[in-house]
Amino acid sequence: MMPRMPLKSRSNEGLFALALCLLAGAACADEPVQWLARMNQALTSRNYDGTFSHWHGGQVEMLRIIHRVQDGTVSERLASLDGSGREFIRTGANLACYLPDRRTVLVEQRPRQEPLVGFPSVDQETAHFYDIREVARTRFNRRDTHVISVTPKDEYRYGYRLWIDDRTAMPLKSQLCDARGKVIEQIVFASLTLARSIPDSAFRPEVSTEGFQWVRNLSLPVPDAEALAWNALRLPPGFRMTMRAAQTLPGSTQPVDHLVFTDGVASVSVFVEMRQGASPSAPVNSTANVGSSSAFSTVIDGHKVTAVGEVPPETVQFIATQVKAQQGPAAPVGARGR
Repeated sequence: MMPRMPLKSRSNEGLFALALCLLAGAACADEPVQWLARMNQALTSRNYDGTFSHWHGGQVEMLRIIHRVQDGTVSERLASLDGSGREFIRTGANLACYLPDRRTVLVEQRPRQEPLVGFPSVDQETAHFYDIREVARTRFNRRDTHVISVTPKDEYRYGYRLWIDDRTAMPLKSQLCDARGKVIEQIVFASLTLARSIPDSAFRPEVSTEGFQWVRNLSLPVPDAEALAWNALRLPPGFRMTMRAAQTLPGSTQPVDHLVFTDGVASVSVFVEMRQGASPSAPVNSTANVGSSSAFSTVIDGHKVTAVGEVPPETVQFIATQVKAQQGPAAPVGARGR
């Protein structure tokens, strides 16, 4: 994820830029970017309770998202209203995943600024790789909205179309689009309520966890200074590493290395684990597509490397095949690829 400015600072800058546009009496070239900034500020700073449909891979799922900021702590709950009945509850950096179909609760740490439902966050550097425009102003769900398009300038990322509420700056509809403009994933809010306060009871799971297995991934071993440090030798333009950590995955007997690469809008997770018990005839490379997500696995220096992300298949393959191990201290996180 991109580093975020303090909310008050972001708010003041956004309002100042919009005021200059109004005083100029003409359309401001940066106004679409400012609408994205206002949207992300609203998503991170407001209390809200919404129900939305999530369409991907030819399937539709109804979900409910509850978000609260209280005393500087962010709490979120994302619950499936049909199908799997899964729930995800985040308090600060602590995330609990309730998986009834697996009779498992997975508890882990994740970056505090990473939301359960992601929308594009664009800054000045990100804007070099996307064409950002306001393509329409229209009524949607009985509200005035700004329709903002975020179109990639190359083949390494997908684009977005967003319907942003004029009054609250909340996203009412979001579409993920491929290079031809075809919609491959869509989120549409059926209801969205902004609340002054939300009780603690709203962040308790409805699913009964009796008999469930609890898997906790809260404290991980500190990597040995002489251990292998995995990194990507080359990255698609604009991508850089923003996270490196050890993580325990269900079914793994030991922590795997988890790397995250992002351009600020699109992100790719890479998992590196020892290849154990594999048949010599087993395929070295494999690809998969699930809805809007692409995955690519390969074997490098006796390790299985898997890259996953909401990006074109060529992007995850590019990144996975560039991951290499180096002996000694890890390179600093945040360096840009070329």
